[in-house]
Amino acid sequence: MLISCGPEWDSQYLFPSPKAIVKALFDSREELLRSAGASLLKLVPAYLVASIVGISIGIVSGSIPWVSNMLKPISRFAAPIPPNVYIPYAIAILPTFYLSSTFIIFIAAFWPIYLNTAAGAAEIPEKYKRNAAIIGIGKFEYLWRIALVASLPSIFSGLSVGMGLSFIMLTVAELFGENTGLGHFVQFYADYSDYPNMVAGILWTGIVVLAIMELFELVKRKLLFWTKAN
Repeated sequence: MLISCGPEWDSQYLFPSPKAIVKALFDSREELLRSAGASLLKLVPAYLVASIVGISIGIVSGSIPWVSNMLKPISRFAAPIPPNVYIPYAIAILPTFYLSSTFIIFIAAFWPIYLNTAAGAAEIPEKYKRNAAIIGIGKFEYLWRIALVASLPSIFSGLSVGMGLSFIMLTVAELFGENTGLGHFVQFYADYSDYPNMVAGILWTGIVVLAIMELFELVKRKLLFWTKAN
């Protein structure tokens, strides 16, 4: 239908004017805020769990060679698998779409956080470990007070990558069948060919992602004030 109506029809409906987009943003502001809140309710818990698990295992793996050797084959096989391929199976085996979405977000965030943390811990100079042993610092205390702190730049690199991938997977999961969230908002209005609202949803998603990433960078600069990057 679109093709038969010609390029003029296409440009009119597929590329709404800035005025129409701004109006859609204003008229749908409450729905957009609810959608952002629904997306964050999926993103935040899954991302926090992925961060805690990824950093904990990464510190241990990067500091203890036999643990690294044991986990390396698993990470080499599983980390490159795109998280979106798990979506159909997650929907099939988990009881709710909320759990399916959080599981996909967890997978997307876990691997970059774990790999960057493990790499950071493994690059700590050997003299640090020898000095820690000389002054009587135990293994657990070394992991907590030395390996974790020294690996913070690498950890934040992984957290940043993990955050970006989490948001991508979140919106992809919501596009597939969720009835709330930013991805659902865009898909819902696309189904009804309401392109002003659809574009407004895309812009609002970009604004939310930008705000979160800027907040993340602010926290990073505060915590890593001693690094050259700051």
